[in-house]
Amino acid sequence: MFESLRAVPADPILNLSILYRQDTNPNKVDLGVGMYKDEAGHTAIMEAVSRAQELILVEEDTKAYVSMAGSKRYCDLLAQTTLGADHTVLTNNRFAVAQTPGGSGALRVLAEFINAAKPGATVWAGNPTWANHSPIMQSAGLEIKQYPYYDKDTKAVDFAGMLATLKAETKAGDVVLLHACCHNPSGADLNLEQWQATADVIKAKGLLPYVDIAYQGLGEGMDEDAAGLRLMANTVPEMVIASSCSKNFGLYRERTGTAIIISTTEAQAHLAQSQMNGLIRANYSMPPSHGALVVETILADPKLKQMWRDELKTMRKRIKHLRSQLVDAIKAEGVEQDFSFIERQHGMFSFLGINAAQVDQLVNEHSVYLVGSSRINLAGLNQRNIAYVAKAIAAVL
Repeated sequence: MFESLRAVPADPILNLSILYRQDTNPNKVDLGVGMYKDEAGHTAIMEAVSRAQELILVEEDTKAYVSMAGSKRYCDLLAQTTLGADHTVLTNNRFAVAQTPGGSGALRVLAEFINAAKPGATVWAGNPTWANHSPIMQSAGLEIKQYPYYDKDTKAVDFAGMLATLKAETKAGDVVLLHACCHNPSGADLNLEQWQATADVIKAKGLLPYVDIAYQGLGEGMDEDAAGLRLMANTVPEMVIASSCSKNFGLYRERTGTAIIISTTEAQAHLAQSQMNGLIRANYSMPPSHGALVVETILADPKLKQMWRDELKTMRKRIKHLRSQLVDAIKAEGVEQDFSFIERQHGMFSFLGINAAQVDQLVNEHSVYLVGSSRINLAGLNQRNIAYVAKAIAAVL
């Protein structure tokens, strides 16, 4: 049986990490893998997380299974964090929610939920979108099509192209995949006016919005980054949301995420919950507990919650500062090409807008590691390497 198997190509982003570790250049810089790094280049444990883990170590008295949907307190707190505590969806009990193994687990659970409701449904994803979106959707049995999203010339959202495609080419029952904030890979986000226009088209055409919110708090703020998603939930009757605690809590290896389903009625929400629980049972049965327990400990404790929000604010401000610094450093190298768009974007990612040959030069000649699309992780920069990266960019232009 196994003789028919063929090797799967290495993940281009994760493969960068291997090449980076093997590189002996003392000036090497990793701008590839999408993790937040501090000024020392370290993905440190947040202080609020450390404090929560200390409490858990003292207070946790069992390692028994959690339920298929995970901790109810975690689920309630994350629904409130994502949608806002007073959102009518929550007050009217029109939602189902489950704790999942990371944001990727949430995406997969929701993809299988959609396929159960409408087998082989078409999911419209932006071009570009996160590299793992299509494999997750397709492996769940869904079809992927694309709408224009990023204009490489203007370095901004191609909203006219996006809206025209959604109006002309989608049909009732199709799914529209959207990034809530801090778009990965481009850093270009919809503004609230564009969110409303998108929501109006989705409602008018009978489409289902599928919102991925993986970076809440790393753009403009916890509430600001969820504003478009909340607006969408105010407009449409049904919606699904995948969220992640990997970035804003720094819980990458703990695989902590949340799947939320919004239904038209409370009765339908109960049916959605039972369907989602069944899919989870047939997949991984129960979610891992530790990361979710850390998150709920923080969110349920006012002092820890404020400590976490303060730490997140520091991270957010640092990313914004790095964006400005990189633009200034490139300009200081005498580069005439305009990179100011980097300052206007949000979150950890941006495209440099250079070609594949120039990317290869950065990697092979300067040991500056980035994805072939020219996507960089701004959080990989620091005061020791930012001038070197700017000089390397100038050298390949």
